[in-house]
Amino acid sequence: QEFPAGDGGQGCFQIGDVGFGDCFAKLLGDGVICEGIILLGAEVVHDLLPQKDPFAFVDEVNSLDVVEGKDALTATKYVLGTEDYFKGHFPTEPIMPGVLQVEAMAQAGCLLAALKYEKEIEGKRPAFMGVDGCRFRRPVKPGDVLTLKVVLEKFRRGIMVFSGEIYCGEDAVCSATLTAAMV
Repeated sequence: QEFPAGDGGQGCFQIGDVGFGDCFAKLLGDGVICEGIILLGAEVVHDLLPQKDPFAFVDEVNSLDVVEGKDALTATKYVLGTEDYFKGHFPTEPIMPGVLQVEAMAQAGCLLAALKYEKEIEGKRPAFMGVDGCRFRRPVKPGDVLTLKVVLEKFRRGIMVFSGEIYCGEDAVCSATLTAAMV
């Protein structure tokens, strides 16, 4: 399946016969940056993520970008209101727990690493090492559509440092710096 690029027609991702690392290299080699579309839908995202339902918190990958040493990914999380955590957090005024917002950013970072560094991380999975400077600015409620933005700040010796932000529309929801190791 081929997804159209943001430049008006060139294909930027093929899923099936070509591996993600090859596709990513082709994407970069052609100088194509895809934005504003669904690069990877829920089925492919959930296949890539080591976390599975009900603990997968990324639904789509919308953009993938490399800017001179700053790899970035933008993804979407649809907060439906049917998620089990709303039953207890809090039943009369449900909000998405902050720790799950942080997990969503971490999973977006995991997807970025899987797409960009496929060969380097093959056979490994991410292990959380730390969360720094985390701030929550607005509650996440059923019906919200979250935009997850992650930037890979550093990747050395299997340790990745990401900066992450979550938005609901134009409103900042959460931000943090995340550290993970590939084990």
